[in-house]
Amino acid sequence: MPVAAGSSAAVLTARAGVLGLQGDFAEHLATLDRLGVEGVDVRRPAQLDEIDALIIPGGESTTIGKLAEQYGFIEKLRDRAAEGMPVWGTCAGAIFIAKEVPGHPHPLAALMDMTVDRNAFGRQVDSFEADLDVPDLGAKPFHAVFIRAPRITRVGPGVEVLAQLDGGMIVAARQGRLLATSFHPELTHDERFHRYFLSLGKG
Repeated sequence: MPVAAGSSAAVLTARAGVLGLQGDFAEHLATLDRLGVEGVDVRRPAQLDEIDALIIPGGESTTIGKLAEQYGFIEKLRDRAAEGMPVWGTCAGAIFIAKEVPGHPHPLAALMDMTVDRNAFGRQVDSFEADLDVPDLGAKPFHAVFIRAPRITRVGPGVEVLAQLDGGMIVAARQGRLLATSFHPELTHDERFHRYFLSLGKG
């Protein structure tokens, strides 16, 4: 269902967590604050029981995976996702929630039926921006920021493709209440992806 830009009615999640182990969690928390949603800096597995949705930010997927395993997050996160808690991975977060990441020996939450190619666009100097057609967000293109971005190379039968680059490369997808984006919506002032994610907890 399209989410109208600027529509406060689309924000249905009262308390959203951002995994604060590593990465740009502060930018997500700032976006939630602008939306009037209580944001929680999640550092302990027990906090997953205190939130309605979780964002896993961009950063270093290796570090996020190692710390998540070390602190006991992975099994708890799988349990909460199975209970229906919405989970959104951005950039490195998308890698962490993917079921398949070739050549990535570090721990994954393995929630979403997709295959992700790490650093598909090269190094930091190869970062770029692009306007994406995202029908679920409305007619206005979404200006996306890609930084050492992964790409989604395969999606399972239950996964909906939300956005592609020219040429068909998948950069955003959804599976029920799971959301993955290769880019960083938190680095823009376009809050439509955050609104879209927060609406996934309805029903």
